[in-house]
Parts: sequence; structure tokens; C-alpha cells
Amino acid sequence: MHTVVCIKQVPDSAQIRVHPVTNTIMRQGVPAIVNPYDLYALEEALRLKDRYGGRITVLCMGPPQAEAALRKALSFGADDAILLTDRAFAGADTLATSYALAAAIARIREDMPVDLVFAGKQTIDGDTAQVGPGIATRLGLQLLTYVSAVGEVDPENRRIIVQRRAEGGVQVLETALPCLITVLEGLNEMRFATMADMFRAARHPLTVWDREAAGIEDITKIGLKGSPTVVSKVFAPRPRTTRAELIEAQSGQPNDLADTLLAKLFTKHPQLGRQIVRRSS
Repeated sequence: MHTVVCIKQVPDSAQIRVHPVTNTIMRQGVPAIVNPYDLYALEEALRLKDRYGGRITVLCMGPPQAEAALRKALSFGADDAILLTDRAFAGADTLATSYALAAAIARIREDMPVDLVFAGKQTIDGDTAQVGPGIATRLGLQLLTYVSAVGEVDPENRRIIVQRRAEGGVQVLETALPCLITVLEGLNEMRFATMADMFRAARHPLTVWDREAAGIEDITKIGLKGSPTVVSKVFAPRPRTTRAELIEAQSGQPNDLADTLLAKLFTKHPQLGRQIVRRSS
């Protein structure tokens, strides 16, 4: 069974700042990390490999320094890594990104059939959750999003059963392979890299593809030319100027607390009480 895991190197969102004058993201000095959701996808692929055998190829589109993210994935146990990098990819939005990654996966399939494609539900720098479904649509793959657990996989009969988090509960879905799965946080716990795999990752020759090697001929579908999304403004949320108000009740009993809170609320917002009375009548 051959699994492709799509990962992305992203800036650590906990340390991102917005320039107060230009309203642009200040990336200088911000460390780059592997998108946390993609690590859940990688770990699940590794667990399926432990159970059923096979091969894992990690795919990343980004600048040359994204090599560090791929080597980290190799240190956890991935078999091969491909870096999709080209100046023509610069400025890509989710539409152009999914096109480039889909082309690369199609190129991978020429050498070895792909049974599963894993990705995180979204990236922490974009939060759109559009790239995974975009890849599946372009490649004609069955799509399973927001997967919270991967159950049985039958490589011989080409079937897979997963649990998908949905509104109001959990769906148990079965579909045919090949398929693309986007996973949720908490699906698993990332393993520790072994010393042997860390040495292997450091020595492993990465495969580096530009747009031509990935089989992309139409440059109008990648990079800025293939990105209809326009970001008009980026800004940091303004800090609140009002402070929290301490409300004291006569006792710690729930009824006293509720009465004190409601009295305070109706005093501050008298129209709220009138609206409740009007609707109840």
C-alpha cells in the first residue's frame, strides 16, 4: 500500500506579529514548523504502514528551506520525500496550491500507484481547509474530511472505514480506495523519532521537483497567475479597553448567583428585559 502525505512548512502562529503601519505579517525571526494538523496525518499513515506494510511518500510545496520539514517527516519513519519548489509557485492561493500538488501526485502515480492521500484538515497560517478537497476533486479521488478515527482498511478489496466528525455526532463511512483523507487534531499522538531514522533522514537524498518535473505545463494555473484570491487587508485584533467586572452575590448558592447576575444584566440592558417579556407574552 502506497500512501502520500501532504505537509506544509508554516510560521509558528504563536509568534507571528502584524506590522502596525503596513498591516503585513512580520515573518522575520519567526521560526518555521511543520503544520501541526499534518503531523496527525503523518502519524496515521505511519500507523497504517505498521499494520499493513507499504510505503509512505511525503510531499511538500514550498521554498527550498522547506527541506527541513521533509527531513523531520523522514525522521519519524516516512520512506521518501519530495519537495515541490519553483519561483513560479510563489504567491499561490488554495486554488493554485491544490493544482500544483495534484499534478505532483499524478506524477508520483506514474511511478507507483497511490492508494491513500493524507492531509491535515487545514493549515494554521491559512485556516481555509480547501487544499485537501481541491486535490481530491482534481484527481477524482473519494474524499473523506474531518476524520477523527481510521478503522479497518482492506487493501485487497480496496475498501476503508473511517469515523468522521459531523454536526451532532459521528458518521461511520466506508468508501473505495484510492481516497483522500483530511484528519482532525487528537486523532493520534505523534511518535518520537528513533536515532536510526534521524540519521537516515539527515543522509536521505531528497527529490526536488520544479514545475516541469511535476508535469505542470500551464503556468497560468500556478502561483499568482493562477490565484484569484486577493487579500485586501491583514490586521491584528485590537486589545479590549474594558476590564472584567466583578459581581458579588450574597451567597454562593446557584439561585443567588443567577438572581444577582440577571439583575445586573437587566439594569445594564433594560431593553433586554422588555424584549423577553414581549416574546414570552
